[in-house]
Amino acid sequence: MPQELLKEQWPNAIDVITIGATSQEGGTRDRAIKVGGQNGLPYLFEESDMPNKPVIAMEVFDIEPVDWPDTLKKPYGDVLSNPVEWAKKCETEFKADLIALRLAGTHPDAGNKSESDAVKLVKDIIANVKIPLIILGSNDEEKDNLILPKCAEVTKGEKCLIGDAAQKNYKTLTAACLAYGHNIIAESPIDINIAKQLNILITEMGLPSDRIIINPTVGALGYGLEYAYSIMERGRIAALGGDKMLAQPFICFVGQEAWRAKEAKASASEFPEWGKELERGILWEAVTASAFLQAGADILIMRHPKSIEIVKENINQLLQK
Repeated sequence: MPQELLKEQWPNAIDVITIGATSQEGGTRDRAIKVGGQNGLPYLFEESDMPNKPVIAMEVFDIEPVDWPDTLKKPYGDVLSNPVEWAKKCETEFKADLIALRLAGTHPDAGNKSESDAVKLVKDIIANVKIPLIILGSNDEEKDNLILPKCAEVTKGEKCLIGDAAQKNYKTLTAACLAYGHNIIAESPIDINIAKQLNILITEMGLPSDRIIINPTVGALGYGLEYAYSIMERGRIAALGGDKMLAQPFICFVGQEAWRAKEAKASASEFPEWGKELERGILWEAVTASAFLQAGADILIMRHPKSIEIVKENINQLLQK
């Protein structure tokens, strides 16, 4: 007699977060992106639903990246010095779901671009690109507290995702997201307890939990991926078990982690036994991303178009019920 499949039933689901707003919703995006909503562990469709598939954002910098290897720069051609054209290429040619604008040039050690420079660029990208926008600071606390609220103000109504808010630096950005109708990225240093505490602090300021996305801080293949994976897994199990302060979608900065790994960017002449440099880098990013999909990642921020192509195919295969 055939045995019946034992199915896990969870009492809670992951919050659904909407990024971007169409004209009917008060914005100018051609579509909104929804993430989250799962009521079970990833891709176990026999016992749970996954109403919104994972999405991929492509990074765009306000300055030309100096630490990218040539194998990563090549697909972008001459647009790396023009953020607006870079963003348009990501939208039209590479079919990104979202644009992740990194205001790296506002950092005091990376050009120290002004508040007006950042605001003008954000306005230009909003005017020229129609997919939803993620706006990221330079990781300099003082400059981010000055610039990100202004970026939030000029994108009012667009329902952007803005970050990162950390435990020691969340109040200013939370207030801006609350005032101008945006979502927030809550960053925690691979620590489930800090992630939960930060979400509590943000919601206590009045921002609803369904406008928070958790950045658990991840590592690349070979550089702490397993530890980051286990933290995400623990967080997702706690959320599904009823902990509403961990029931937010995950965002993973895969590209920045994978492409700074030595194995991804070291030249073939330096390590001939490692194989071709281009194939290595692409696979390093793709495998890192695919692993975090299994841990429950909802948004992947990636860099190489070929890596993205591989991961999109992986997502389609995972979604086949």
